[in-house]
Amino acid sequence: MNALAATNRNFKLAARLLGLDSKLEKSLLIPFREIKVVDSFTWMFVLMLLCSSVLILLTYLLFNKKMKVECTIPKDDGTLASFVGFRVQHDNARGPMKGGIRYHPEVDPDEVNALAQLMTWKTAVANIPYGGAKGGIGCDPGDLSISELERLTRVFTQKIHDLIGVHTDVPAPDMGTNPQTMAWILDEYSKFHGYSPAVVTGKPIDLGGSLGRDAATGRGVLFATEALLNEHGKTIAGQRFVVQGFGNVGSWAAQLISENGGKIVAASDITGAVKNSKGLDIPCLLKHVKENRGVKGFSGGDKIDPNTILVEDCDILIPAALGGVINRENANDIKAKFIIEAANHPTDPEADEILAKKGVVILPDIYANSGGVTVSYFEWVQNIQGFLWDEEKVNNELKTYMTNGFKGVKEMCKTHNCDLRMGAFTLGVNRVARATVLRGWEA
Repeated sequence: MNALAATNRNFKLAARLLGLDSKLEKSLLIPFREIKVVDSFTWMFVLMLLCSSVLILLTYLLFNKKMKVECTIPKDDGTLASFVGFRVQHDNARGPMKGGIRYHPEVDPDEVNALAQLMTWKTAVANIPYGGAKGGIGCDPGDLSISELERLTRVFTQKIHDLIGVHTDVPAPDMGTNPQTMAWILDEYSKFHGYSPAVVTGKPIDLGGSLGRDAATGRGVLFATEALLNEHGKTIAGQRFVVQGFGNVGSWAAQLISENGGKIVAASDITGAVKNSKGLDIPCLLKHVKENRGVKGFSGGDKIDPNTILVEDCDILIPAALGGVINRENANDIKAKFIIEAANHPTDPEADEILAKKGVVILPDIYANSGGVTVSYFEWVQNIQGFLWDEEKVNNELKTYMTNGFKGVKEMCKTHNCDLRMGAFTLGVNRVARATVLRGWEA
């Protein structure tokens, strides 16, 4: 099941538990806007066919909503290259829309739509005043130079600048993008609207970024795991963890868990996987990854097949890479007692059912990995106030939000007699539905 179908399925189950009006349910499911714009060559062709100014206007309105963002840039060798971009704005009932921009060769419109919807529920579960959005450009950032990435980012920003904004839609980094990407978006946007540091989050500190943002999603995973284990009378110390995906989120989660007494027995990334039943030396692994750009070749453990990392023996499994990695093909072989979804949509619905029968407890993505967007909210607040928080305040506030978020999820579990995933979805959907109705929604 693809990401959009799975997200829609979870939403509909939550809506049924909440007893939502069918028309309200349909309204909440449909994106507010999908930003897609035609390129200039298509426009020339269309305008040649039309002579009426009214028809031209109608064609503009139609194509502005239906066609794709075409970003054509000159490459360093003088040739032209075109890339397709997307921005889906799902819902703004609770505040400005919020979500990352990813650069990846397989940016899929359905996945972008699903992730935008997930951001709506995630921000509601975290109880921060945002809606959901997501965007991306179909490109391989590894094949582009720094100057080409900058030109691509600026052209993309020129196409969407009037549809994002401090109180409209606030982008952030995602797969294949970083603080420098956000700096380029900020600069290009400011050419049209004046200096606006709050238009993006995940920026460099020198341009208004927040202290603690880099570690935020991983630290949120730590706090979420602590809350779950506390519910089961356990602590981090002594638990055996497997981390699938040793990028920003996975590496920070591993480092912080290790510092709190957890034992990381296996870790993997795109380059390879390694395990050590006595526990990996995380500071040494982090140093190796930095120097060698990957886990591959680390001497502090045994090399294993990355495809088997999810079924390694452990107490707690943390999928922190791509979606759909836990499915009906491998769910029966998973040995973990708890799964903490640090990635977006790592578990297919079919796997959910198999794991539930095995008694595996899954902490869902829309709560477990909400630390990043929560600290992005803190950054936005700091930019609007013009007042920088120290890192201790950021981390303390994050812990408060993550702790309160878990309490809210558990309350919904008790109210609706459901698992943690449906507890999180009913919490998020209910908050968005209430805001929608209070703002004057009519059937």
